[in-house]
Amino acid sequence: MENVKKRLLLLDGIRGFAIVNMVLFHFLYDVFVVCQLKTQWYLHPWVQLWQQMICWTFLLVSGCTWNMGKQRLKRGIILNLLGFAVTAATLLFLPEQVIWFGILNLIGCAYLLLIPFEKILKKIPPYLGMAGSFLFYFFFQNLERGYLGFGEHALINIPARFCEFRLLTVLGLPYPGFYSSDYFPVFPWIFLFIAGYYLSLLLSKHPQLRKKFYPSVPLLSKIGQKSLLIYLLHQPVCMAVCLCIVYLADIR
Repeated sequence: MENVKKRLLLLDGIRGFAIVNMVLFHFLYDVFVVCQLKTQWYLHPWVQLWQQMICWTFLLVSGCTWNMGKQRLKRGIILNLLGFAVTAATLLFLPEQVIWFGILNLIGCAYLLLIPFEKILKKIPPYLGMAGSFLFYFFFQNLERGYLGFGEHALINIPARFCEFRLLTVLGLPYPGFYSSDYFPVFPWIFLFIAGYYLSLLLSKHPQLRKKFYPSVPLLSKIGQKSLLIYLLHQPVCMAVCLCIVYLADIR
């Protein structure tokens, strides 16, 4: 009988690959944007594509492992508390790069929101659920810009008065003047988390496919298993290294 509890080390490896890319991305962000060496760096299309790849990977893997882990309520609460701690730290030490509702808060909320909806989600066939999740992600992708639709085609316009309610910023309707250097509202990003959830159902239904996720990826699987710790520690380290390089090179 297939061991459905066996750890999927390839998922750890994929997460490890994402965390390595994230550390490198944030280091370059600190060099070019925070230290103002080339502030337009972040606007380059390939840089934004790189960032999106990192975000997609984290959310898909997180959604996939949600269905395999325990203590989801506890984990969701802890992730949100850590997200609030990141907000407090950036507000105190780097207010110009403050993080309001970053990726930790998003994943924490996704963990909590899937708990009451799990019975409903399970009734949807995994292939259909995954396809629908991606569809809804793209449909809600421009919510922050005030409409729902695909690309530049607005199918539903959101009344501007909704943005006056600051709590709706969490959902994807930021109030006027809102800024966050790492902003991941519930919509549309939760749909990528849900897509990952359906991936885990597919792996459960197809043992041969699941077996392909058993092998470990050298070093990356180990890194992936420590991704939360690395996330919490990497930014202060990156910033310290960046400032040292700038100071020693005297390039500012």
